[in-house]
Amino acid sequence: MEIIFDDNLITGNVTIDSQHKELIDRIAEFVRVCENGEGKVKAIKMLDYLDEYTNFHFSAEEDLQKEVNYPDYPAHHNKHEEFKKTIQTLYDYLDEYEGPNEKFVQMVQDKVVDWLFTHIKSADRSVAEYIYMVENPNRL
Repeated sequence: MEIIFDDNLITGNVTIDSQHKELIDRIAEFVRVCENGEGKVKAIKMLDYLDEYTNFHFSAEEDLQKEVNYPDYPAHHNKHEEFKKTIQTLYDYLDEYEGPNEKFVQMVQDKVVDWLFTHIKSADRSVAEYIYMVENPNRL
């Protein structure tokens, strides 16, 4: 499965975009480890790596929203919390099974990759546009 940060995922906010690129790179590495059958311990280490950066990114993104009084912050925060629960579900799965299998990789595709790409293209792009408007009130 190819997972790359491309122009379709650009929000226009340099901070958000650079963090999204790093997050997607980490997801791609995690999926590579899972698809290559590198084992449960390696998969958990990569999930830890992904989880750590996800928490950093969500916190930074939410701080940006608070700075500009983003009106949809509560809903956006809730979406982030839902994603954190997904990460916990992945931990639970790896704990229950010997390691990542095809079902696990499909779960990552559906609940991590697809969710994140959709979230970036809609909710995060809206945040970036709002920040741009706040920072450029005389743009017209």
